[in-house]
Amino acid sequence: MPDLKLIAFDAEDLGVISAHLQDAVLRVGDMAYLPKEKRFVAIANRFDWANAADGALKAKRGAEPQFERRRAAVRFERVNAAQIQGLDLKDKRTSLALLAVTFEPTGGAESPEGNVTLTFSGGAAIRLGVECIEIELKDLGAAWAAKRSPEHPEGAS
Repeated sequence: MPDLKLIAFDAEDLGVISAHLQDAVLRVGDMAYLPKEKRFVAIANRFDWANAADGALKAKRGAEPQFERRRAAVRFERVNAAQIQGLDLKDKRTSLALLAVTFEPTGGAESPEGNVTLTFSGGAAIRLGVECIEIELKDLGAAWAAKRSPEHPEGAS
């Protein structure tokens, strides 16, 4: 499968990026807010959900499903502020599981500004105050095998 490269300029586009980043694993030390550049960046090991869906089709035909993870970079532009909840920024080795990336407008009906929230398992979150949605997700190289697919029990949040 070719490397993924996606850009989001609205909430619908962001939903696609969020789906590709669901269950990505990243370390606190692999994230950075760069206020002078108005940018937030992170490196993550994302679970390849598109490949997993293809593997589910193969499994129905009797083949063993194969799961993969890919190293990916995500870049948020036009970031005016960053707030954290439930994270110790000093512990750079802490691993986080990303659940979703969402947008909530804060300006009027015609204003593109708002908050982009990265929600992690365990209640941790990062909220980015943005002028507008401008986000890029880009794979950085080859995939590697994952032992299993992430599980989401019914009713879990």
